[in-house]
Amino acid sequence: MHIHIVLSFTISLIIPKSDTQTVNKIKKAIQAAYTEGESKLKGNGRSVPPLKAIKTPLRDGDIDRPDDEAYKNSYFINANSKTAPGIVDADRQPILDRNEVYSGCYGRASISFYAFNSNGNRGIACSLNHLQKFADGESLGGKSSAEEDFADLDDEDDDIDEDFLWS
Repeated sequence: MHIHIVLSFTISLIIPKSDTQTVNKIKKAIQAAYTEGESKLKGNGRSVPPLKAIKTPLRDGDIDRPDDEAYKNSYFINANSKTAPGIVDADRQPILDRNEVYSGCYGRASISFYAFNSNGNRGIACSLNHLQKFADGESLGGKSSAEEDFADLDDEDDDIDEDFLWS
């Protein structure tokens, strides 16, 4: 048996609503992506849908994640990449230890906005380029480690018929 694994990287960028400077920069970047991508958004139609009528990546945490304290009084953006982002510290030195970066860190993200039109879904999406970590924060995730996930398995486990090949 072969398993084909496609790795992708996703980050949720949480921006306090009080940070109006950052929020305004994001809104301008979304508008620029909309203007630049009008022909793609129009597709085979006669007109370009208004920006308010399409999906955009800037979301309101109080509306979309009302039960999650981390998103309270904040906006958020989910950014994706098919390749691992470069990650540096406050002094722009590469962070090589994956344990140094976790859900809850404070930092800055290099992101790009672009228009998409796929199977009738039209909107503006956000891609993740790179990250800069400034400070540690309270961990927001409850994810287990790989060591914990496989701790109870015996190497000679009869339920495993063959090794898996990642490609």
